[in-house]
Amino acid sequence: MTGHRPTPDRLRDSTFLAACRAEPHDRTPVWFMRQAGRSLPEYRAIRGSGSILEVIADPKLSAEITLQPVRRYGVDAAILYSDIVVPAHAVGFGVDVKPGIGPFVESPFERAADLQRLRPLEPDIDTPYVLETVRRVVEEADVPVIGFAGAPFTVASYLIEGAPSRTYGRTKALMLGDTGLWHDLMDRLADMAISSLCSQIAAGASAVQLFDSWAGTLSPPTYEKYVLPHSRRVFESLAETRVPRIHFGVGTSEILGLMTAAGADVIGIDWRIPLDEARRRLGPETVLQGNLDPAICLGPADKIEAVVAAEVADVLARNDGHPGHVFNLGHGVLPEIDPVVLERVVEQVHAHPLDS
Repeated sequence: MTGHRPTPDRLRDSTFLAACRAEPHDRTPVWFMRQAGRSLPEYRAIRGSGSILEVIADPKLSAEITLQPVRRYGVDAAILYSDIVVPAHAVGFGVDVKPGIGPFVESPFERAADLQRLRPLEPDIDTPYVLETVRRVVEEADVPVIGFAGAPFTVASYLIEGAPSRTYGRTKALMLGDTGLWHDLMDRLADMAISSLCSQIAAGASAVQLFDSWAGTLSPPTYEKYVLPHSRRVFESLAETRVPRIHFGVGTSEILGLMTAAGADVIGIDWRIPLDEARRRLGPETVLQGNLDPAICLGPADKIEAVVAAEVADVLARNDGHPGHVFNLGHGVLPEIDPVVLERVVEQVHAHPLDS
């Protein structure tokens, strides 16, 4: 367990941290999921041709990639350059990240014996490179560093399916067909997420995000029974750290209330639900993150500028000056997005007075 770590002096005026806590600040903060890498030419120039897991294992390179969007865009937070399957990879489960595919497991999780492939994560031994990356970025950046982990359900879906899926049929079959094994698996993955996040906070991360990217594939009753208890345990285990805890998933409009019940401080929403409607459903005090459709940002900057500006203005208007709003995309930066578009989004968000 990581105890409460005071906010460094240089971050006391952070609009991002203030927004996460719904404290007074003068402008809406902004950062982008998957801002590190993807569309940046400076990223491609140093990325190399190896596996992303090899790049993540190089703290000097990972720290530089984490910092590139902060320099380029002027965003208000740096999201760690890493991947949600790093802990499972580090303990030897046998997961890789293949270009154009994503997480890939040659021998997927199928039976109780596979639990032995998921020993407890020891971050100082298994992922010291992640912690060194966090420390390097914290030392150099003048904005908060966001650590992250994959939520138990989403990581489980990759380990069971063996690759990204459209139906999550194998995952749901195990969940419903062998409930005991399902909860054992989720317990192990929750433990790994807790260990990873606590270690990142101890290394200097000022906030954390739990990515439950594919939780939206579940009905509310299924989510509540098979997923919520495990995500709640992750957030409860981080409560004493007092760092802002963000919860995000895609296609989650119908389970947002349940995701909020897991205990996060900030709820990330995708573009499928208007910002004001999400807050209406969750309550007026809810802190939200989002939620510009990343696909709107595709195309040449000069041809889509007016459209993007209108959509950004709409998100800001729907927030209606609420201090608990972190501007973001409704999912990650797409590789084809022109960085100039995102530069202009940041400029527009920062130019918008919070009380207007």
